[in-house]
Amino acid sequence: MNPLVRTALAAAEAAVSVHRRDAGRVSLSGATEKARADYVSQTDIDAQAAALSVISGRHPDHAVLAEEGEEGLEEQLESWDGRPLWIVDPLDGTANFLHDHPLYCASVAVAVEGRPVAGAVVSGSTGERWWASDGEGAFKGGRRVTVSPRDRLRDALVGTGFPFKKLELLSGYLRQLDGVLRAASGVRRGGSAAFDLCYLAQGTLDAFWEEVLMPWDFAAGAILVREAGGVLVDDNGDDLGLAPTRVRGANSRAMLDELMEVLAAAEGAP
Repeated sequence: MNPLVRTALAAAEAAVSVHRRDAGRVSLSGATEKARADYVSQTDIDAQAAALSVISGRHPDHAVLAEEGEEGLEEQLESWDGRPLWIVDPLDGTANFLHDHPLYCASVAVAVEGRPVAGAVVSGSTGERWWASDGEGAFKGGRRVTVSPRDRLRDALVGTGFPFKKLELLSGYLRQLDGVLRAASGVRRGGSAAFDLCYLAQGTLDAFWEEVLMPWDFAAGAILVREAGGVLVDDNGDDLGLAPTRVRGANSRAMLDELMEVLAAAEGAP
């Protein structure tokens, strides 16, 4: 395991130690609503501090892009000077955490020249740990994982996320959901994109789409999916960058093409 992966895992574990400390003791009444249904709790803030302490202690010359930073995404990216960039989501699935739903985790990745090269996702509630690094494969708990072998969308279990932060996208998304439900074996929404992408990497899900994701939502998942043999792109079919974007993923290019055809047909529907 290379040093960057070790740091990503250690930082994610540090965040998860805060999740475990607070699980079942923090609820909606103890959180702040950043935007509609978009919550931040003291657990998010403390978990981020724990993760960043690990990163700064091991790589003091690197930069950080963090969900709960004092500055927003745009400001953080504008001030980035090209150094290796740690991308941190200290608690992905905050609403789940606040409702005592088990699908929440910490996600930590590092990008070099804007491309994730190592990352880790850790869940304290389920005990699962995933990690991956460029050219070295994707792993869960020490065992290599790969995407599923399914080759038809009609047999696929597809993950998704609702555009709950941007309700103006809801009508179009519901057309997409209708199309995918008719075309695939099933659709699942877990409430944590980082978890969803880990499930895609390990073959539990066969494809995935979401309309609005931030880089801390998908950075670690992107390298996990890539190293597990899958494909993760934006809606133009391009590799994901560091900007908010639509995300489409699958276990293969052929499966991805089928999914994107269905989504495109839904967008063209009246």
